Amino acid sequence: MKRLVDIFIASIALIILLPIFILVAYKVRRNLGSPIFFYQERPGKDAKVFKMIKFRSMLDAIDKDGNPLPDEQRITSFGKKLRSTTLDEMPQLINVLKGDMSIVGPRPQMKDFLEHYTPEQMRRHEVCPGMTGLAQVSGRNHLSWEEKFELDVKYVDSHTIWLDFKIMLKTFIVMLKKEGINAPDQAVGAARFSSQNVSEADAASKQKF
Repeated sequence: MKRLVDIFIASIALIILLPIFILVAYKVRRNLGSPIFFYQERPGKDAKVFKMIKFRSMLDAIDKDGNPLPDEQRITSFGKKLRSTTLDEMPQLINVLKGDMSIVGPRPQMKDFLEHYTPEQMRRHEVCPGMTGLAQVSGRNHLSWEEKFELDVKYVDSHTIWLDFKIMLKTFIVMLKKEGINAPDQAVGAARFSSQNVSEADAASKQKF
């Protein structure tokens, strides 16, 4: 039932949003050049890796050694505006049609997170990742990583079609209000989560000995 709902909503959304999709693609091409899409490997259901699609929001700038510059040096004012509207997430409707993602579910995080999850946090991969989820309508980036993962597991344990519809409805409200788009905790991304969990693991190990 959930899969049928995903296919129906993603198909209708792509048809309705096609003019906006084309306009955003044109704007990305004009402001950032080619390619217009950004592909990134993310763990999906059962931690199986897939390529998540977004509209590109950063420049492909590199240093003298050929390494990408930090995100804050590559993102443009156009990219910031694009992210603030969440329109950069639209191409993930294609991921939904392919079966990589669902409309609602835990947001897919970076592959680096996998080695730092606790067994309980790892349960977030028992379902398909989503374009939006319980954490995204319960505080979004104002939540700590740990709080997000707790909500992800809560969704895994209690999700129903009706809960999905409630989350979809609340997502539109959150998007209109632009709640929780920027927060200090989110700015440092996976590095913050990884370093914190490593530090906690080291501390726990020292206490044991």
